[in-house]
Order: sequence, then C-alpha cells, then structure tokens
Amino acid sequence: MHIRSLGVIRDARLPLGPGLTVITGETGAGKTMVVTGLGLLMGERADAGAVRAGDESAVVEGRVQVPEDGPVAARTREAGGEVDQGELVLARTLSAGGRSRAHVGGRSAPVGVLAEISEHLIAVHGQTDQLRLRSGAQQLRVLDAFAGTVVADDLAAYQRVHTRWRAVSAEHDHVAGHTAERAREAELLRLGLDEVERVDPQPDEDTALREESERLAHVEVLRTAAATAHEALTGQGADDGVGEGGADARVDAARRALAQAGDHDTALAALAARAEEVSYLLADLATDVAAYAGSLEADPLRLQVVQERRAQLSALVRRHAVDPGEGVAGVLAWAREASDRLLDLDDDGRLETLAKERDELEDELRRLAGRLTAARRTAAGDLQERVAAELAALAMPSARLEVAVHTGHDLGPWGCDSVELLLAAHSGAAPRPLARGASGGELSRVMLALEVVLAGADPVPTMVFDEVDAGVGGRAAVEIGRRLARLARSTQVVVVTHLAQVAAFADTHLTVVKTDDGSVTESGVVRLDDDGRVSELARMLSGRGSGTERAHAEELLRSSRAEAVAEPSTRRGGRAGTARAARGGAARVGRSASAPGTGGARKARS
Repeated sequence: MHIRSLGVIRDARLPLGPGLTVITGETGAGKTMVVTGLGLLMGERADAGAVRAGDESAVVEGRVQVPEDGPVAARTREAGGEVDQGELVLARTLSAGGRSRAHVGGRSAPVGVLAEISEHLIAVHGQTDQLRLRSGAQQLRVLDAFAGTVVADDLAAYQRVHTRWRAVSAEHDHVAGHTAERAREAELLRLGLDEVERVDPQPDEDTALREESERLAHVEVLRTAAATAHEALTGQGADDGVGEGGADARVDAARRALAQAGDHDTALAALAARAEEVSYLLADLATDVAAYAGSLEADPLRLQVVQERRAQLSALVRRHAVDPGEGVAGVLAWAREASDRLLDLDDDGRLETLAKERDELEDELRRLAGRLTAARRTAAGDLQERVAAELAALAMPSARLEVAVHTGHDLGPWGCDSVELLLAAHSGAAPRPLARGASGGELSRVMLALEVVLAGADPVPTMVFDEVDAGVGGRAAVEIGRRLARLARSTQVVVVTHLAQVAAFADTHLTVVKTDDGSVTESGVVRLDDDGRVSELARMLSGRGSGTERAHAEELLRSSRAEAVAEPSTRRGGRAGTARAARGGAARVGRSASAPGTGGARKARS
C-alpha cells in the first residue's frame, strides 16, 4: 500500500504481508492513517481535511491479489479496468478542495465501484466504524453462513419456489388488472373476423379482379386491336396498308419459292422448311386472335360488380393487413393470427389457474420459511454461546451478545426473518444494537470475537482492526493477540496496536517513525527483523529499552512462536481457504518483503 500526503504521512509504502501484520509506533505517528487510507480505497466518504497541510492532494494506492475468474476481476473488467496476472491496482485521489477520483485496474471509475469491490476484499473494524456487519442484510447472511448446510439446503429450496411464486403472482396480477382491456381487444378481434368472414376473400382474388376490371373497362380498344391484327395476318377485311393479301399469304408465297429452288441447294431447302413452320405459326396465331376477338363483349353490369368487389377487398386490406402491399394475402394472414389471439383471450379459466398455483406456492413458501426460522434460531443460540466464550477470554466476562431472529415479515428472497445483533456490554445493561452497545475498544473486541467464531464459516480475505486492544492489558492482551493470530490462519489480518502482547504474535511487524518535522516519509515505515522487534516491543512495554524490558520482549516473542509451532498454520488450505477464493481472493495489499524501507526485514522470518 502506497500513501502520499495523507495526514502526517508525506510519502510512505507499507509492505503488508500474509498472515498477521501489526503496525506500531509512537502516539501520533500516523498509524491510523493506514486505516484511513484503506477506507478511501474501499470507497468510503472522503474528508478533504485529511489532505496534508500545504499539499494539493492526497493519493492512496493498493495492490491486491485476486483470482482471475473471481467476482472482483469480473467487476473490474466491467468498469473497463484490467487484472494483470492476478494483481489489481486500486487508487484514490483526494484534492484539498474536496474533489475525489478513483481508479480501478488502471482506468478511471466511479467511487461506488471501489465500494462494490471492497465488499469482497476487506472488512475494517475501527474505533468509530464497524464495516463488517453494518446492515441487517449482512447480519442475516453471516448467520446463515454460520449455520451451514442446515440453512443452506432449505434456503436454496425456498429461493427456487420464491422465484416461481413471484413470476406466477406477477402474471396473475397482469391478467387480473387487464381484464377490461382484454375484453375490448377480444371484441375488436371478433368484429374484424366477422367482417373478413362476411367478405370471404379468396387467395389471389384481388389480382384476378384487377385484370378482369382492366379488360372490361377497355373492351373496345382490345376488340379493335384484335381485329387489326387478324386482318394483318389473314388479309381479310379492309385494306391494312400492306398490299394484297395478309401475312399468311405472303409467307406461303415465300415458302413455295424457296421449296421450288431447294432441290438445287440444301441450305435453301432448310430455309423453305423454316418458312413452312412460320406459316403454321401464323395460322395458329390468326385463329387465336379471332377467338380472342370473339370472346370480347362489353358488359357494364359485370364491370360494376367487379369494381364493387375490388372496393370491398381494398377496405379489408386497409383495415387489417399489416402491410397493405400484401393485399388479400395480408388480410388472410391477420385473420389466422387474430383467431389464435382470440382463443387465448377467451380462456376463462386462466385467471383461476394462476390463482390456484400462486396460493399453492405461497403455502409451500411459508412452510419452508418456518423451517428457516427454526434453523436460524438454533444457529443464533450456538453463535451467542461461542461468542460469549470468546468475550470472557477478552476481558469482557459480563458482556452478552444476543442474536435476535425476528420473523413475521413479508415473504422476501431470504425468508420471513430479519437478524439483529444486540450487545449488553456488562451485567445489568440492556441489550442495544451492536454499533451503540459499547465503547470503541469494547466494540472492536466484540467484532474480533465474532470474526474468530465466523472465520471458518464466512471468511473475509482481509480484516483490519484499529486498536482492538484499547483499554485492556495483561492476560486479556495476550488473548487478543492469540485470537488475532488464530484468525490470521484463514485470512490476512492487519492490526494497529499499542500493546506488545499483541504485536508479539505478528508474522510481519511494521513500525511507523516520524521525522523531526513531524511527518512520516518512506524511510519512516520499517519492517522489523528479530532484533528490531525486540527493541520495539521493549519500547511498547515501558517506553524505554532497558535490559529488563528487552528480556521481557524476548520472552513474549518466544512464547508466541511456541504457540505458533504447537498449532500449525492452515492458512492455505481447508474450508476457509476455499471460501476465501470463492469470495474473490485474499487482498494482499502492498509489496513483498523486498519493498523500500524494510530495515532489517530481509532476514528470514522465524
């Protein structure tokens, strides 16, 4: 993670490692700016006052490891960004004037995209804000995950039925709400079909009538043309202007002349044969023209009937054909479709059928919802007991967490229940909503207890705790460190702490050191080696580095490492690892141990 011009941090890189990373330093050194920077990367509301005095803007950049096929990578690509070999770069720029810009995978994006992505990556538990379980919907989801298959199987069945129930209910409401409209549509269809049935158009009738109308309307013109052609072909009737005889006589004369000389030349004989064929064709043509002329008869009554029929068909086409250019064919196509639609509209039993199916599905939903409620209440009791045991070890023996399952709500996609986490911080205190039931330090410990219990059921890739150890010490501080280390077996944990007992359990120990001018530069973030850790733990124990404090610090390190050896890490396998990958992958923010400012960190971690 790279932070520039944020609070007291001028320019610093934080090499956050896997497992448990602790961040320590003098009061006011800027440790909590790490949490502020993460909040900006998570799309939280920006405060222009956080920009370092005298600078124009603050910049926070994080490098996150995510699976290429996970939801984070998918959302990044939707926003136009890229995931490079499993590494995603997130950035947030905050100007001193209050404007804020976000970048996801190298592309500018709305700040809301950072918020969407962060839900799959990071949970922050700070002194003033708990971002892990901030809504009732999240609390319900976490309880279901804790319950496991006891709830998961019934919930899957419930959601399948719920999807069908909503679809049937929507269809029923649509049909019921459009009864009058459907009746009007059906009446219009009946009127149209009655008209089509009354006119009774036949396929291609409009084409045949058009041709007949043209013939009847121009019968004299046609008769004159036929007579003239017949005279030209046969030579009968008045002088046609082509001389004595018709075309048939002249062709016959040509045929005879060619035939007489054809004995002397085969080519000429072939021409004579062709002339004979033409003579036959002319004779047939003359006969057909004479027959056509004989069939022509002026019939005004028939012409009127044809024109009236064409007018009827044209009216049908205008009213009912989707494409008037299709003519009668378009009317017949509309009639077929209208008949099918009318059958659908006249199905009087459809509404009753839908109502019956809807009611049956609702009964099944309520049965499954009752099973979900019972399973959730059983899981809630188990969760309360396990959290209580954790709180007792965290110096809150009188604290009581209640997981209230309220039912009786509408049939939603998750059942009829809502979940509310209530906390009574001490005996005699009335349970209050989680965010208002304790001080910041107490609330952080409650969230730690919850996260430890939920680690196997609902792991988050990266968890951040800001001063979870506030107000405790001694044995309780050791227990906090132990639980953070246990949590770090299944997820990446980043902790800002003042207690050496907590810091001793770290896999990676970073310390923040201010320069003489009160700022933190790149050289001010140091990853400590073993000797550096002993010195820092000694300072945290008493503010001095005397031999007694160093001996105590060395004992803390030995003790924490002995516990780590006795209880091997399962960070890379098992149920939690699978669940983590499904949620989008561990958010390994920052660089490796070779990042600048690592001090003596290049030595192998014990």
